[in-house]
Amino acid sequence: MLRLDTRFLPDFPQAFKEHGPLLLQAREALLAKRKDPQSMLGWMDLPEDTETLRRIRRYREANPWVEDFVLLGIGGSALGPKALESAFNESGVRFHYVDHVEPEPVLRLLRGLDPRKTLVNAVSKSGATAETLAALLVFLNWLRENLGEDWRRHLVLTTDPRRGALRALAEKEGLEAFSIPDNVGGRFSVLSPVGLLPLAFAGMDLEALLMGARKANELALAPLEENLPLKTALLQHLHRHLPITVFMVYSERLKYLPAWFVQLHDESLGKRDGEGNRVGTTAVPALGPQDQHAQVQLFREGPLDKLIVLVVPERPTEDLTLPQVEGLTEAAYLFGKGLFQLLKAEAEATYQALAEAGQRVYTLYLSEVSPYAVGWLLQHLMWQTAFLGELWGVNAFDQPGVELGKRLTFALLGRPGYGS
Repeated sequence: MLRLDTRFLPDFPQAFKEHGPLLLQAREALLAKRKDPQSMLGWMDLPEDTETLRRIRRYREANPWVEDFVLLGIGGSALGPKALESAFNESGVRFHYVDHVEPEPVLRLLRGLDPRKTLVNAVSKSGATAETLAALLVFLNWLRENLGEDWRRHLVLTTDPRRGALRALAEKEGLEAFSIPDNVGGRFSVLSPVGLLPLAFAGMDLEALLMGARKANELALAPLEENLPLKTALLQHLHRHLPITVFMVYSERLKYLPAWFVQLHDESLGKRDGEGNRVGTTAVPALGPQDQHAQVQLFREGPLDKLIVLVVPERPTEDLTLPQVEGLTEAAYLFGKGLFQLLKAEAEATYQALAEAGQRVYTLYLSEVSPYAVGWLLQHLMWQTAFLGELWGVNAFDQPGVELGKRLTFALLGRPGYGS
């Protein structure tokens, strides 16, 4: 379950009523684009793709030997899988993410892996991502040198259904390859094979993950008063004059989720609108309670320039009771309480303290940190982002600013067609 709490924003219920026509217009405009294959709205349909899920499960069952899973990818190709695998890995398979091009960590990883027990997954929709191609060159050579003709069993690709360098390599070498649908962009791809393949090796309950995402879809299409994504989109819209959106999660298991949200929000919404105006707010990641001892001082007494979003679980999946220990009387107030009780008290205290300081803040409560609840949250945030694109007059599914950096990188490296 996902529940919105706006108790410290008493003006919001009335604002939601007043903006109802605008919100319905934004939803209508978004859904009208679904018939256009270039609209990049295929992420809406991913929770229903049971055939891809069955194929991924068959592939996992056919490869029980995997002890180390190496994901070569960057941005949307890695952030979602990393956020979910770190929360729900129950298989014992060790995961490694090569989402950078610094040589020393790559060499350290190679020296610690047994190629006979390692599966490498290269992920790139275009097949042209420089960082991923560079990592693939290194790991492909490593597999060939160590495994001979058996190397093909240790490499799986996730890429475009028909085009690009990875698809060509798969066809030439007879490699297993999973497709990212044409109409699904990288930062919206976590529920495609980009995320489902590694998560299958992590032993995550994929059916529950997708079931939660389907619940988010249901609410996004529901009447206005029940529409949770439109409510949080309006909260963001009403506070667009504040330049910073803090996304603070109270779960160690979900510690990488804020990084996923940062890309989703910033890359989707930091654009120029149809009139050439620069729009967007800057998402900042935070983790509770750790960042109560780092960032909350600024959030509470610094500039009132932030909308702060807390994500807090309402109950634990299991708890740990704090024992009574003689000689530690200063900790007596903790004796007999659960760790989760402390966590929730800290989240509630932070919520109240921020509101009392004048910061605009609301909370999304997760019923628990489970695949179902997190699948719901992920899909909810994708709907929120898509609705905000309509409200702010930008295309939430392109990234022209990123493309310029790619072209300049290619030129500096001498890629044909990109020189001066």
